Amino acid sequence: MAPVDEAQLKVSHLSMAFGGVQALWEVSFEVKKGEIFSIIGPNGAGKTVLLNCINGLYRPQEGEIYLEGREITKLRAYHRARLGISRTFQKIELFKGATVLDNIRLGRHIHLKTGLISGSIYLGKTAREEIEHRKFIEREIIDFLEIEHIRDKIVGMLPYGLQKRVELARALALNPKILLLDEPLAGLNLEEVEDMARFILDINEEERWQTTCVLVEHDMGVVMDISHRVIALNFGEKIAEGTPPEVRNDPHVIQAYLGDEEDLYATRR
Repeated sequence: MAPVDEAQLKVSHLSMAFGGVQALWEVSFEVKKGEIFSIIGPNGAGKTVLLNCINGLYRPQEGEIYLEGREITKLRAYHRARLGISRTFQKIELFKGATVLDNIRLGRHIHLKTGLISGSIYLGKTAREEIEHRKFIEREIIDFLEIEHIRDKIVGMLPYGLQKRVELARALALNPKILLLDEPLAGLNLEEVEDMARFILDINEEERWQTTCVLVEHDMGVVMDISHRVIALNFGEKIAEGTPPEVRNDPHVIQAYLGDEEDLYATRR
């Protein structure tokens, strides 16, 4: 899916502080529809805080967030989910005592139209709705992410790499317009990294998904290979924005990751 000029997500002058720690300072950028847009930076740069602001876990002290032209800065997280923002987490946030299928089904909850009483009876319209959601999960998500063999397994008993895939499946169950991915490759081996990168590309490019992706990741090789545009943060401030080659060669980014020559020399001494 080729990105279009239209800004699907806009972050304007976002600032967030925790006591005396300035986690974000005047951060602004736009994510175009159809992009894989990556956010990079050293540890503590404010990347996860930024995602938490976008999906509503945190409310910034200053700045605005817009989704398809609508300001969502003060909306709660579940309202933003209804508008089409879904995410995965840096630390896996699954229900470890439930099955893979049940975890994925939770991601469909905002699409349920039946109420509590009709849901408890589970007849007629409620049963038909449940069947349709199960079909979507089985055909569009479980098959796509190649997790048929673990669909009935308890999540807490699965290897870490498969748990990461289940969390991605739950985020996709929402059928999002924008998918926020917080370090989806962290802790994975080489084969698992390659699989996850392929899934992200397919989610962005395949006609059945065509989802805009906002990616926070430390694996620079993958970021530079799959991203359309990148921004770099350091100590809560945006220090660079552009195509992967432009950001990779930006002197401010190189300094943020490697430090000044004087700092390196002082460290060696």
